[in-house]
Amino acid sequence: MPNFENFETKIGLSFKDRDLLNQVFVHRSYLNENPSFKLDHNERLEFLGDAVLELVVTENLYKNLPNLPEGELTNLRSALVRGQMLSDLASTIGINDYLLLSRGEAKSGGKARQLILANAFEALIGALYLDQGYEAAKLFIEKYLLVKLNQVIENKAYLDPKSHLQELSQAELGITPNYKVIAESGPDHAKTFTVGCFIDQKQIGEGSGSSKQTAESAAANEAIKNWSSTDTN
Repeated sequence: MPNFENFETKIGLSFKDRDLLNQVFVHRSYLNENPSFKLDHNERLEFLGDAVLELVVTENLYKNLPNLPEGELTNLRSALVRGQMLSDLASTIGINDYLLLSRGEAKSGGKARQLILANAFEALIGALYLDQGYEAAKLFIEKYLLVKLNQVIENKAYLDPKSHLQELSQAELGITPNYKVIAESGPDHAKTFTVGCFIDQKQIGEGSGSSKQTAESAAANEAIKNWSSTDTN
């Protein structure tokens, strides 16, 4: 079992129930290879932490942004609690160094590891709630997640990529981007689509995905990243 004292020091917490903290890091796959392990996996803690996280974020947005309508509050909340945000925070505080995974999962990366990290971050919130109560969980969420709110607003990360790009393009060029499938690969039941994002006839982004919609979002996201250097003339 890893020594979690350094982790606690890093995040500024000290757990009363050591098993609760340990359980945060136990992935289901680890128990498949270690069936006699004394603790359960972290999925129930994740379930609880997800609910606490959503309540804290919702309460904060409601109190601090009194002039925003429900729809915009929902979009902001979604941007804050999305998997990529949580997995990035999990990496920042060092959760990846303590995960208990099967040998196969330990070798995995990419989206699979991002999901495991995001889930462990929620499990940590659930464990903290059980160990020290709502206020402690709230302070933790404010310290690590809600400080990102201004950045989310400034970068318009609460908009989906296609909406964000359309807003940029309409404001600066008076033109709506369009999308075209430029390649398809794979069998019919598991196709991969590659989509180009165009302004007039100039391609400004490209993305791939298992659906046209996913590929369009990826293309729009690339176009946004390159926007400042895009020459549409």
